[in-house]
Amino acid sequence: MVNKVITAAVIGLKAYKVDVEVDVVNSLPKIAIVGLPDTAINEARDRVRSAVKNSGYTFPAKKVVVNLAPADLKKEGSNFDLPIAMGILVEEEVLDTEKIKDYAFIGELSLDGAIRPVNGVLPLVTGLRGVKNVIVPAKNAAEAALVEGITVFGAQDLNEVVNHFFECPIKPTAVNIQEYLQSGGTADYVYDFKDVKGQQKARRALEIAAAGAHNLLMTGSPGSGKTLMAKCFASILPPLELSEALELTKIYSICGLLEKPLMTQRPFRAVHHTASPNGIIGGGTVPKPGEITLAHRGVLFLDEMAEFPRNVLEVLRQPIEDGEIVISRTKHSIRYPAKFMLLGAMNPCPCGFLGDKEKHCTCSDFQVDRYLARLSGPLLDRIDLQINVPRLTSEELLSLNPEAETSAQIRKRVVDARKIQAQRYANDGILTNSELTPKLIKKYCRIDGAGEEVMKTAAAKYRLSGRRYDRILKLARTIADLDGSECITQMHLMQALQYRMFEKESLLYN
Repeated sequence: MVNKVITAAVIGLKAYKVDVEVDVVNSLPKIAIVGLPDTAINEARDRVRSAVKNSGYTFPAKKVVVNLAPADLKKEGSNFDLPIAMGILVEEEVLDTEKIKDYAFIGELSLDGAIRPVNGVLPLVTGLRGVKNVIVPAKNAAEAALVEGITVFGAQDLNEVVNHFFECPIKPTAVNIQEYLQSGGTADYVYDFKDVKGQQKARRALEIAAAGAHNLLMTGSPGSGKTLMAKCFASILPPLELSEALELTKIYSICGLLEKPLMTQRPFRAVHHTASPNGIIGGGTVPKPGEITLAHRGVLFLDEMAEFPRNVLEVLRQPIEDGEIVISRTKHSIRYPAKFMLLGAMNPCPCGFLGDKEKHCTCSDFQVDRYLARLSGPLLDRIDLQINVPRLTSEELLSLNPEAETSAQIRKRVVDARKIQAQRYANDGILTNSELTPKLIKKYCRIDGAGEEVMKTAAAKYRLSGRRYDRILKLARTIADLDGSECITQMHLMQALQYRMFEKESLLYN
């Protein structure tokens, strides 16, 4: 008789319910697994056999056929070990089908029957909507319990799972999501803005970027503080909303990078300039998320941005615009979210001292032009704030200001601005000003007559494209939110224009 055990499989970030059908037929002892399994699933044959025997149960001395349905869905990972073992135990009449019909099973088995943790438990359990109970590895139980509507049981080994259906039920796992989120808001940061000397314009630009989730590029001489301020940037980012935390947890769980049950801090991904396009956007034979997805709702920091190969930088254009990346393969396409803040830092020229008041630049015009050409116009078009970070003066370098503004003070203003945006866009499906669509820009970024005159002058002088025009309005909307203003005034627009580059000279002297 064929019996069925419920589990799930993940493709991209989406999980699908999978039926593990087990049948024992009169033939030479063997385990045959069908239904598009990958290598890890095929290797489950030996793991399951040893786990069942070493747990004290008999293994069928016949051919065991395992079908993973639907058969046209590619399955991968080791989370199918436990459901396959449960199907075999039902065939051996250790368990009854009626007892497990309301349960799903997820977990990898070791040879002695212990249940090891697996990646992607949160999306896997999310895909089991409609199932009442799920048994997962004990180390994954807290993560699985984040899904509402399903009772989660964490098991240490195969015997504990079997005994759960008899005299020793496992205690359900419950978590307090709000406690996890609150713990993320009290994190200690190594870098704090109180340690940054001078650079008031750059500090203000970083505050605006954090408040509206805008992209930012800093250009300046070596030692001007660009990298330090970028590291401090993480300390002023607002706490994660619940929806953001769950989405990030799914991503990091699938990648095996989850250190605790729920992501509570925004990611800060610092990428080296030797990274490949696939490393940045994701991909591979079996597509996996790249750095832009791991930086979702957080920061992707590209230090020495002009040192990145141009083809690597150009692949960022579409994800920046759409907030997602589509990885296409012959049989299917996978969508990964990629709503990240791009934070870049670079020198103005190969030697690093073009425009510096203290040191002379040794680069030729040709070298400077070739260096700056690595950042194309379309890519710069997508970066909302573009600022120069000048060399510190001797007075600034030696100054000790005990009353310097701390990251906590800046973060409070950022959080207040984000709350305004969350309330404003509660019914629009977005969270920040940077996500505004052209339709929503018309609704929320209205300007008065004086503001229109400012934008007309700017459009004529700087030959604004439609994208640049819209991004200036988004930036002005964020500046207005930081000021607590419902309306975008002429002053907000003029400030927004100061943070944009329109000519090569602006890259050096703005």
